[in-house]
Amino acid sequence: MKAVLGIDTSCYTTSCALADESGRLLASERTLLPVKQGQCGLRQSEAVFLHLKQLPQVISGTMAQTEAEIAAVCVSAKPVDGEDSYMPVFEAGLSQARALAAALRVPCFLTTHQRGHLAAAQIGVEPLRGDFMALHLSGGTTDLLAVRGEQLAPVAATMDLPAGQLIDRVGVRLGLPFPSGIHLERLAIQGKAEGRYGVSLGADGPHFSGAEAQAMRDIERGEMRPEDLAAEVFDFIARSVFRLLEREGSKNGLSSALLFGGVASSSLLRCLLTERAKKRGSRLIIRFGKPEFSGDNAAGVAVIGTREYVKSKQEVRNGKDSGWEADG
Repeated sequence: MKAVLGIDTSCYTTSCALADESGRLLASERTLLPVKQGQCGLRQSEAVFLHLKQLPQVISGTMAQTEAEIAAVCVSAKPVDGEDSYMPVFEAGLSQARALAAALRVPCFLTTHQRGHLAAAQIGVEPLRGDFMALHLSGGTTDLLAVRGEQLAPVAATMDLPAGQLIDRVGVRLGLPFPSGIHLERLAIQGKAEGRYGVSLGADGPHFSGAEAQAMRDIERGEMRPEDLAAEVFDFIARSVFRLLEREGSKNGLSSALLFGGVASSSLLRCLLTERAKKRGSRLIIRFGKPEFSGDNAAGVAVIGTREYVKSKQEVRNGKDSGWEADG
C-alpha cells in the first residue's frame, strides 16, 4: 500500500501522519514541545531545536503503525496563505520533508498549517454544504475565514491576542502547566460564570486583551475562586465567538461554520456555544472537527498530500508537468 507522509511542526507540537491514496488516515503521532513550569511558550529558536530533536522519533513512531510505502511527502511550510507568511518553526519540518523526499525520490508537496487544520477538521464529520465560515481558534490564531471551494478569504481576526493565549496566560498565572487549555477547562467545569468579562467586538474582529487584564486583576485580588474565574474565561470566549459568527455570517451570506484548532477541541466551549445558539434561536449551523483532530496535528497535511499526489499522477498520465516540488 502506498501512502503520503504528512509533517507539521507548530509552536506547540511535533506531528506526523500517514494517509493512503483515498485520503484514509493510516497512522498519526504527535509530541508536545516541552515547556518549563511557569513559562508561556518557547522562543522560536528553542522550538526549532526541539522539533529537530523530536522529529526522528515521531516519524519512526508513525511508520511503526503501518507497513505502507511512502509515495510522497507533504509538509506545513508556513502558518497561513500569503507570500509574507513565515515562522521559523515550520522550517524544521520543511527541511526534514525535503530531505526525506529527496532520499526516497518521491514528490514533496507544500501546504500551510492553517489549511492542514481545516482538512483535519473535516476528517470523519458530516461535510458542510456549499460555502461556509471556518474559525481557527488556537494558541497563536483566532482567524475567521470564508471558505469558497479551495479559496480561503480572511473575514475577521482577533485584534490583540488569540483565544488560546488568553487561556494560557490566565492558566499559567493560576499556576497551571502550559499549554493550559485542558487544565483550565477542568477548573471551569467546577465553576460558575456570570458574564463578568464584557465582549468587545470591533469592526475587524474581537478584542481579548481587556478580558485578560480584568482576569489578571481578579487573580491578584484573590477574591474569586479559581474555578469561577476559569468559568468566566470560557464563557467570555464562547460569547465572543458566537457574536462574531452571527455578525459575519449575516454580513457575508454564510449560514454555517466549522470550528477547529486547539481551543475548539474544548468540550466545554463546544457545549457553551451549542447551548447559546439554541437559546438564541440562531439559524447558524455550527460544526466542530473531532477533538483528536482539532489540536495541532499532521493528519490534515497528509490528507492534502494525498489529493496532490493523486492529482500529480493524473497530470503525468495526461502528459502535463505535475508542478510538485521534489528535491532530487
